[in-house]
Amino acid sequence: MTTAPRFLRSLPPGVRDRLMEHGREVSFPQDARIFEEGGQATGFWVIRSGAVTLDLRVTDRRSATVATLGPGDLLGWSWLFPPYEWDFGAEALSPVRTYAFDGFQVRAMCDEDPVLGLVLMRTVAEILAHRLQAARTRLLEMSPHIVTV
Repeated sequence: MTTAPRFLRSLPPGVRDRLMEHGREVSFPQDARIFEEGGQATGFWVIRSGAVTLDLRVTDRRSATVATLGPGDLLGWSWLFPPYEWDFGAEALSPVRTYAFDGFQVRAMCDEDPVLGLVLMRTVAEILAHRLQAARTRLLEMSPHIVTV
């Protein structure tokens, strides 16, 4: 492995090495749907190259992009929390190369090694907190366009 993506670099070396034992390289062509909102969340990816958009269904025919992820970013956290369903959809904005991980295997690894599980959970929680703050900032920037009652 060359330079580790941000998500992987944020993990202590022993945890990263154990996690990578379960990773495999996967690629997606541009415009490929990676997962659909409401679908079964079975795993996650760490983006090595390319860009992925996260979207949220606004109507039956229209989705809104809520974030764009790039190299080093974690794609998918719904595999970690019941009911294991995607909260968003994801689409490859460009050709994408990733490390893919099976959620069931990683959850089992965390159950077997609670210290590893805690480190992984904290890392994912930091990512979620950062993305929540980014979404909050984006909503505040949009607030002049929101009608209040």
